[in-house]
Amino acid sequence: MSSADGPLVVGVDSSTQSTKVLVVDAATGAVVASGQAPHTVSAGPGRESDPEVWWTALCEALRQCGDAARRASAVSVGGQQHGLVTLDAHGRPVRPALLWNDVRSAPQARRLVDELGGPKVWAERVGSVPGASFTVAKWAWLTEHEPAAVRATAAVRLPHDYLTQRLTGDGTTDRGDVSGTGWWASATESYDADILARVGLDPALLPRVVRPGEVAGTVHGSGAELPFSKGTLVAAGTGDNAAAALGLGLRPGTPVLSLGTSGTVYAVSRRRPADPTGTVAGFADARGDWLPLACTLNCTQAVDRLAALLGLDREAVEPGGGITLLPYLDGERTPDLPHASGLLHGLRHDTTGGQLLQAAYDGAVHALLGALDLVLDTDADLSVPLLLIGGGARGGAWQRTVRRLSGRAVQVPEARELVALGAAAQAAGLLTGEDPAAVARRWGTARGPVLEPVERDAATLARISGVLSDAAPLLDRGPR
Repeated sequence: MSSADGPLVVGVDSSTQSTKVLVVDAATGAVVASGQAPHTVSAGPGRESDPEVWWTALCEALRQCGDAARRASAVSVGGQQHGLVTLDAHGRPVRPALLWNDVRSAPQARRLVDELGGPKVWAERVGSVPGASFTVAKWAWLTEHEPAAVRATAAVRLPHDYLTQRLTGDGTTDRGDVSGTGWWASATESYDADILARVGLDPALLPRVVRPGEVAGTVHGSGAELPFSKGTLVAAGTGDNAAAALGLGLRPGTPVLSLGTSGTVYAVSRRRPADPTGTVAGFADARGDWLPLACTLNCTQAVDRLAALLGLDREAVEPGGGITLLPYLDGERTPDLPHASGLLHGLRHDTTGGQLLQAAYDGAVHALLGALDLVLDTDADLSVPLLLIGGGARGGAWQRTVRRLSGRAVQVPEARELVALGAAAQAAGLLTGEDPAAVARRWGTARGPVLEPVERDAATLARISGVLSDAAPLLDRGPR
């Protein structure tokens, strides 16, 4: 931690598993204090979390920041995308939030795609073809399975919206996060009345969409829970991937591969994306541009789970073996196989545990790189290094696998907690009037070593693609 030269701002990362808070010097980007507190997520077929737990975690993480948080002039919240938060007339959660990785809404997503006229119509109108992750599918699931909860709902929010509302007292969201709901039309940048009517959602229950650079509100109370002074500025906040893009100061055309519990690949674009295959989600970013993105459900957690089953360190990989492992342990989003389980092909008598583990890395990275060409604009400069971020980015096995399968130079930013840094840059932009991405570039958040490209392993990519194609009917059916 360091002392501050300028005003202090707070950036929040409320993820699936925990809330992290950074207090940052708006002048230099130096982190002067930090805190973290865990969340609780349900097990079983659904993935749910009590929004009150997020608020408790935020208050605890802020408490750990001490006096630095009390001196902050502005705050912004980056949060996990897609989650469905239902609030009653008093602003209390009606039920636990349905999280992005809850795949129970897959049948509703497929039905909605058909009812509106197919994937092409959704892509052109909304920017994305909704899958089980999207909030619109979760709301449709809730109306079918828990009509009493729907009747009790007086407000519908996303996870970052909920925390921002607890800070300001007002219901707001931003274009980056709302673009992942499925009921915000990217073509008009407004709520889609027809889609809302199809799922029986009153638009009066939805938050106001705050424009980039606009103040969402001010902290409406203080006391034992919060360290902020009443009147502290609150930025719009955004979804976690849009916040990380801000945290990197991302320019159009630079690809990002994020290795976390889930994996994502994205890039900023000046062109509104509309992929009818559904591989790429046509999200908006938090600045006014676009953030085409592909996401997998199984990334570092799938590899770590296999390492644990084998009793190996996660770095104990070995080359060779010709094995293919599709690590779809929790169903998959890219490719769209919500009921799939993991699949192993090519096991031999002399196969080693290290080769099995390498196959898990290969399968996870293959799914992300398969979407990279669709994420990038056709005129993108392929010599630009691929930015590698997330919890796995500093792992040697992850770095080698990404380089070998992509054939690209890879840069690993030294800055960590990019979602919280992006939220902090958004808060700083309120004070300085700057573009938040320009703030992050001034802070130098993307600086880091560049790993030179190696020859692309086209044979492994083709083998994995072949197994995936042949096994598609089995994977789509899922385990019995």
